[in-house]
Amino acid sequence: MTESTPAAEQRDYRDTVFLPKTDFPMKAGLPQKEPLILAKWIEGNLEGQIREARRGREQFVLHDGPPYANGDMHIGHALNHILKDMVVRTQTLKGKDSPYVPGWDCHGLPIEWKVEEQYRKKKLNKDEVPVEEFRAECRAYAQHWVDTQREQLKRLGIGGDWDHPYLTMDYEAEATIVRELLKFAANDMLYRGAKPVMWSPVEKTALAEAEVEYEDIVSTQIDVAFEIVESPNSPWLVGKSAVIWTTTPWTIPVNQALAYGSDVDYVEVMVDFDTTPPEGETDFNAIARALPVLDRLDGGGFIVAKELTGAFEQRLCNTIASLAGEATNYEVSFRHSEPFKGSDLAGTVARHPMHHLGGFFARPRPFLAGDFVTTDSGTGLVHMSPDHGEDDFDLCKANGLDPVFAVEGDGKYREDWAWLGGQGSVINPKFNAPDGPICSDLRDAGALLAASADYKHSYPHSWRSKAKVIYRCTPQWFVPMDKVMTHIEPKTPREKRWENEGGAINPHEEDLCDAPTLRQAAMQAIADTRFVPAKGRNRIGSMVEGRPDWVLSRQRAWGVPITLFVDRKTGHYLNDPIVNDRIVAAVREGGVDAWNDARAQEYLGPDYDAANYERITDILDVWFDSGCTHAFVLESGKWPHLVRHDGSTHSADLYLEGSDQHRGWFQSSLLESCGTRGQAPYKAVLTHGFTMDAKGFKMSKSLGNTISPIDLMRDYGADILRLWALSVDFTEDHRIGKEILTGVADQYRKLRNTFRYLLGALDGFSEEERITDVSAMPELERYMLSLLADLDAKMAQAVDDFDYNSYTRLLADFCNEDLSAFYFDIRKDVLYCDLGPAAPLGTDTRRAYRSVLDVLFHALVRYAAPVLVFTSEEVWGTRYPDAGSVHLLEWPNLDNVKAQHVGNLLNRWSAIRSLRSKISEEIEPLRREKKIRSSLEAQVWIHSATPGLEWISNEALEEVLISSTVTTSGEARGHSMEIAPTENHKCGRCWRHLPEVTEDGALCNRCDTVLTAA
Repeated sequence: MTESTPAAEQRDYRDTVFLPKTDFPMKAGLPQKEPLILAKWIEGNLEGQIREARRGREQFVLHDGPPYANGDMHIGHALNHILKDMVVRTQTLKGKDSPYVPGWDCHGLPIEWKVEEQYRKKKLNKDEVPVEEFRAECRAYAQHWVDTQREQLKRLGIGGDWDHPYLTMDYEAEATIVRELLKFAANDMLYRGAKPVMWSPVEKTALAEAEVEYEDIVSTQIDVAFEIVESPNSPWLVGKSAVIWTTTPWTIPVNQALAYGSDVDYVEVMVDFDTTPPEGETDFNAIARALPVLDRLDGGGFIVAKELTGAFEQRLCNTIASLAGEATNYEVSFRHSEPFKGSDLAGTVARHPMHHLGGFFARPRPFLAGDFVTTDSGTGLVHMSPDHGEDDFDLCKANGLDPVFAVEGDGKYREDWAWLGGQGSVINPKFNAPDGPICSDLRDAGALLAASADYKHSYPHSWRSKAKVIYRCTPQWFVPMDKVMTHIEPKTPREKRWENEGGAINPHEEDLCDAPTLRQAAMQAIADTRFVPAKGRNRIGSMVEGRPDWVLSRQRAWGVPITLFVDRKTGHYLNDPIVNDRIVAAVREGGVDAWNDARAQEYLGPDYDAANYERITDILDVWFDSGCTHAFVLESGKWPHLVRHDGSTHSADLYLEGSDQHRGWFQSSLLESCGTRGQAPYKAVLTHGFTMDAKGFKMSKSLGNTISPIDLMRDYGADILRLWALSVDFTEDHRIGKEILTGVADQYRKLRNTFRYLLGALDGFSEEERITDVSAMPELERYMLSLLADLDAKMAQAVDDFDYNSYTRLLADFCNEDLSAFYFDIRKDVLYCDLGPAAPLGTDTRRAYRSVLDVLFHALVRYAAPVLVFTSEEVWGTRYPDAGSVHLLEWPNLDNVKAQHVGNLLNRWSAIRSLRSKISEEIEPLRREKKIRSSLEAQVWIHSATPGLEWISNEALEEVLISSTVTTSGEARGHSMEIAPTENHKCGRCWRHLPEVTEDGALCNRCDTVLTAA
């Protein structure tokens, strides 16, 4: 205790206090600083350094799903690549060799459509340009966007082998895709058949399911009468009209049959009129002239399903009302026959409403039993067009009715088609409208009962052109899903369980003791694969279990060709390994342009005559291209660091894409690999949801609610965007917006300030100062190290679970709540004041504190590195400017800390922290009333009603609570604590109010001791 000194002579002790010092600025300036750090990484070949540092280590390979090279990076790209980067960086941090080879999908409609748009703007016709020239423009377009997106992704802080990405348009890749296709051909797993497929009349090509999106539209719904001309089982039906209902009027010109449900109850609906005709008219002739089919009312009525009579009658009444007009007074009533079963319709034949046109339309239209016929809507009778529906095709084919290919690729009817030849397009609403050519002709033919453009429903559209698509039957190449693959070794069931189905095994497992079909092999592979989140297994499983045969062919120019020769006599494709090798070698040397007529004989060689073979000109579904990426990226050896050390059959440890890829890349990769290798190309699949705007709406340019990651990096910096992506629950749909980003920026500032404090507080720290014996440290330090050990275990588990939302939240909460708001707050007094002439290395408590801060720094900067890639580099470089990149470091070694980790420390200190929060709440009213300015001026009484404090001294509590004095009492009170302003004087150096300080400005015992040299 010092002697009393007059206030005027009191010393200024600021020069005796340690104040944290660092060059690490509070203001981040990320948009300006990050490009400089990125340039340094590129100049120093950081990627090469990491690969060399991890050479020979346990491998973890994430295989990049290729985005399309056709535009600037959007927010979905950013989220996806940040997640991939997080995977790679956390696995690298765990000491594994985790290379990342980025890639791009460069073929197919996305690029070809954009190039065609450029042609259309110039009023040029693509078909008039040599195909090689057009492909060259597609290749140049794709390369431009590869280069653009590459720089944008690098700016986002994504690490990887950017100088050697994989491109599906590289000649080696194209050759590998051809080789993979020919494997299917060699194994008799290809066939050409005419089946209805999704077709875009605008893009003039077949589409995969993954290329289709569904939007609500309003269509014309019509009821059409087919006159029954024969019915051996129910002759009384002859002369009556079977009524069909459809929302695709354009399919009526291709009708070939009618389907009924064998167990459905049908009735005859008869119409009665009571009319007061306008002057000069008799009966209902005015209506009958406008609705000629009513002429047959005297002889019978309309056949519809009993359950659907009400809706049908209402539609018919609406038609009659519109035709009768205001001049006619009438009443309409309906009578029904006794119901009869659909099976009574067997053998019944109707005629097409346009039968008078002869030829195709004069053929009888048989009634066929269809198990797909329901009474959910319509009339319970379904018109069959095998060209334009899967059920239609299957039922008609089973009954000898083949497609007629009346609708051309552009959506128009063939020029020679007897009804509406050369007209269309069939997706045009005006063409299908109630007053359009189809309905008008049906009305004139006396077959149209009702037509209204008011039926709202979901309808498939091309996700590129946004135009409606149709089912269209054309000759295409398919991979069969249910043909036995004799080239694949049988698998013994492994009893893999489907996590979301109550432990049920793969429903196809029991069949796998014999050679599997592609569907069975794929289902087994799904059962063997880890899915994150687990519901992904059910999603892709249900899709594969019910999917039709894989349509491989597309009628376009930019893509890998289906390199097959088909015998003109037999219709079989040539399967000759020597010919196949010639084709693959040519594509490897010259790319897809090598597949042309001029070189056909060269490939066929001396054993075959090119005149006898058709050279297939279709190209492959682009999903087949991307489905083959595992073959030319993971197995080719072009990227040596991807080759497995143990020489095992390669499959990636992880595929990571959006949840839409269950029907896209995940599935095409699965089918391609199972069809050629009998197993999936991945061990685990991680999926993320979609980014919505701040209100939860899907982002759309038309809505003006898109957010550009490029703009965000310019305004906020890449680390803010990364922190957002890794803070949301990315497994579900999530949001982004200005307010959300403001919150993320605030979270970033708190993390940055934590590192800034650590850097400043560790200024001048040396090994001489370090205390290595954790057991010799104060209990608060041991508690903090226990918290760190607990955090370490949780974050390591989060890495294993790919739970990056938890990983980031754990890091932020620890920095904010455990460090800034608690540990740093308590120990700042020791940091500032426990250093002086008498303690040149600091007191033991201060040394322990700084030793713990050093441990915390090394752990936290590593934990943060995968998230805040630029900021962590800045932090590390500020303290260790010559130590290389933070991204070369490995997971912190906390063995010494964990050895001292005592579980009951967490429980004991949890009670103290709870008390601290309660006291802070009690102090706050006094602060607002200006009775005290801070907790340093408070004296605290704690009574026996507060348990869990038996082990801690009052002096230690004063330190933890940052209060003047703490008194514990056994006296029972109504409250467990009391707070009052202290009467103690303030130390002139540490500013604590203590009993030993005789007057304000004098020194407390601790400060006096520290400043007094021995």
